[in-house]
Parts: sequence; C-alpha cells; structure tokens
Amino acid sequence: MNKTFTFLVLVLLLFLSGCFSPKEDSATDDSVKLFERDLAEIKEEGVVRVVTNYNSTNYFVYKGTPMGYQLELLQEFANYTGLKLDISVNNDLSTNYQDLQTGEVDIIASNLAATLNKPDGIAFTEPNSYSRQVLVQQRYSLQQQQPDTGESREYKPLIRNQLELAGKTIYVQKESAYAMRLRNLSQEIGDSINIVEIADYEVEQLIALVAQGEIDYTVCDENLARVNLNYYPNLDVETAISFPQKLSWAVRSNSPDLLNVINNWLINFRKTTRYAGIYQKYYLNKRSIHLVDEGFHSIKGGQVSDYDEIIKEESRKFDWDWRLIASIIYQESRFLPRAESWAGARGLMQLMPETAGHFGVSDIENPRQNIRGGVEFLRWLDERLKNHITDPRERIKFVLASYNVGIGHVFDAMKLAEKYGKDPHKWENNVDYYLLHKSEPKYFNDPVVKYGYCRGEEPYHYVTEILDRYDHYKNVMQ
Repeated sequence: MNKTFTFLVLVLLLFLSGCFSPKEDSATDDSVKLFERDLAEIKEEGVVRVVTNYNSTNYFVYKGTPMGYQLELLQEFANYTGLKLDISVNNDLSTNYQDLQTGEVDIIASNLAATLNKPDGIAFTEPNSYSRQVLVQQRYSLQQQQPDTGESREYKPLIRNQLELAGKTIYVQKESAYAMRLRNLSQEIGDSINIVEIADYEVEQLIALVAQGEIDYTVCDENLARVNLNYYPNLDVETAISFPQKLSWAVRSNSPDLLNVINNWLINFRKTTRYAGIYQKYYLNKRSIHLVDEGFHSIKGGQVSDYDEIIKEESRKFDWDWRLIASIIYQESRFLPRAESWAGARGLMQLMPETAGHFGVSDIENPRQNIRGGVEFLRWLDERLKNHITDPRERIKFVLASYNVGIGHVFDAMKLAEKYGKDPHKWENNVDYYLLHKSEPKYFNDPVVKYGYCRGEEPYHYVTEILDRYDHYKNVMQ
C-alpha cells in the first residue's frame, strides 16, 4: 500500500471528527497521576531521558554524523548539567505527552508552542526560540514535464486574508498548537474551518503533501516553513495566522527542580554566540539547509555512507547489526577507504597488516575485504569474551574496547576490577575505570597486570562514542 493511499484512508477515518465545533478549554484534570521523578532522581541515575521529533532541522543523521537543532541544544544542556542523554525519537505528540506523564521520558525537546491551554501535568520551559504560525499552501502546482519546454507551472490563487480560511480543510499534527490556533481562529472569524488532525504524520511530512498537491493546506512555525521553501520552491508561507509565539520544551509539572535548571540554563545560553551559531546553522544557513538534498541525509537519501550495502551484507553473515558496524567504521576512518593511522592501521575498519592477513584480507584498501576482515575480527573477539561476559549487550562494550586497544589490556582491566572489589563483568563504572587509569603506575605495575602500560583514555571514549552514535543510527536508520 503506497503512502498516499494510506494517508487518504486516514483522512476518511478522521475527517468527520476533525471538523471544527466550538468547545470550552479543558480544565485541569486532578485525577491525572504523574510519575514522581525530579532532578534529584535524575542526577542519582546520571541519565536524563529525552524524546524529540525526527525532521530535517531538529534531529537527523548526515554522512554518519548525528545532527540537529534540538540535538545540539540537548548536548549543550547535558554538558551544563553533567548528565548523560538517553534520546528517543517519536513524532506523535500525543504519545510524547503520555510518556512524559508516565515517566518514560523527562523532557520533550521539540519546538512546542508555550500556550496556556496545555495537556494536564505539563509545564513548558523558557523558550529556546520564537516563531509565528503560518499557512503553508501551493504557490503553483507542477504539471507533467514537457520534453521541449521543460517544467509547466499552474499558478494558484493564494489566501492572504484569514477570513478566506472559512470552509477550508487544513491538515495539522494531532494535539499540536496549530490545531488549537485554528480552533481559536475559527471563533475569531465567526465561521467554520475544517481541521483534520493527523497522528501518524509529522509537520514536515504534511508540508511535503502540500507541495505534492495531495492536500491543500497545513500550518507550521515560520522558521521551519522557510527552511522547507528550499526543498519545495512551489510553496507559499507568507500568510501568518498567529502572533509570534514562544517555542519551548516540556517537562512534568511536578518536576520543579528540573524545570528551574532548564530555565536558568536557557536564559543564559540564549545570550551566547554558541546559541546564535546553532540557530544560524539550522534555520538561516543555506549551505546547511541543502544537506537534505544529498543522499547521505537520513531524511531523504537514507544513506550513512557509500558502503551501506556492503556493510549490511557482511554484517548479516555474522548476525551483527549493520548500524553498529557503520558506527565503528565512522569512528575508525570516517568512511575513507584509504585512511591510514600513525601506527599503520589501514582501510575503512583500520586493520593492522598482521590482523588483515590473519583474516584473509589480501587487499587492505578494498572496502568489501576490509569490512569483512573487520567484522570477522569483531566476531573473533566476541568468541574470546563469551565465556567471561555472558550478557551480549554488556559484552559488546568489552569487544569494542578490545578492537581498539587489544584484548590483553581489557583482560588486565578486568583483573584490576576484581582485585579492587568491582565487578569484572560490568563495563560502566567498573572495568572501564581501570582501563581508563591503566596509564598510571599504580595500575600498570600491579602484579595482576600482564600487558603493562596502556593509554586508556582512547578506548574509554571509543566505546562511549561508538555506542552513542549507534543509538542515534537506530533512532533514524532502518
């Protein structure tokens, strides 16, 4: 079933209930049970759980690198608080609000219009930016390509007066501020607007449907609308339907300490050149905007690299997740097949010549051979560690560290952990600590250590960075 047909089925199911009918603002429902988790509990765990939406400005992957306006703000906030980010992606606002109330997430990090009428148990933060809502409509439709004359355009009448929205059908994301604004606007103009709220479509998907002529109108924030003009020049976004609004994050209303720390950080961070640079990068810089036109953007092309198919084929042979292998290759070589390290490691997966020879790699710069050799080496390490670390999810951290620095140093760190009363079968805050500090004489001269000095900072960060990137890949790549 194609995407357009699915959308039309959704419209048929939702249209009757989507038409505007006047209603009172919902009162706060005291029966809503909010999960109890504030800044103290978050700091104790060391992790803040965040959901954001996946689109061409907030969160995406480009040439293997996780990027996005919201992602960079979140990274700055994590640096400020010393917390680790656990980022998930969901473009359904209804689910996000529910997950916030039940404690699945601590923050909704999206451009939410901070209105007085908000879901129960929700508190908006200080704004991270401001924007007004605009109508998205076709300026002209694209007719069939003519072989001699090129593209044929049919220009359309544009709505410029909000009174002209009477009787029009406008599609918006379910439970969004856009739906609320249209309901209020319908009251203001004294006429009905047919509002169809769609749960399964994100704002940019609705913009694309307008550009393709599948629907006539949608509404979005002006800053996002102007970004999308670069992808869809046949659109018009000049008709405002609101005054400028605060765009904020959301937290639970019973998390005042978390709200305060976010607010204090945002108030000061918005004054910095770093913030100005982030905003410029994603909303004003045309070079950044056009990244989405390239194949290596997760929104359009869906590729991490030129070698995705090879990575998938070789990973399947050993039942490894190709996105994990892609994250390793990005870390090792940035997908450059002729990359060479100071130590002589070469190729996409930075194999040493002896390792390459052991695993049958005759041409170390051949992408397929190099990837196959790297995956076989990972599998070999996994087999060596299987008797020591039985949990596959935990074992992968030991495998990655061994791939970077050698399995001998990892075994040394495990022995040190056991000697000093830590768990030799757990990585974080156990074995990783002793590998990190294996450059100190106290540890590399310890009698249980067999392989001596190790500059442990590199493998320590290597494991974290690969797994963090892998989580991002899982969020946005299939």
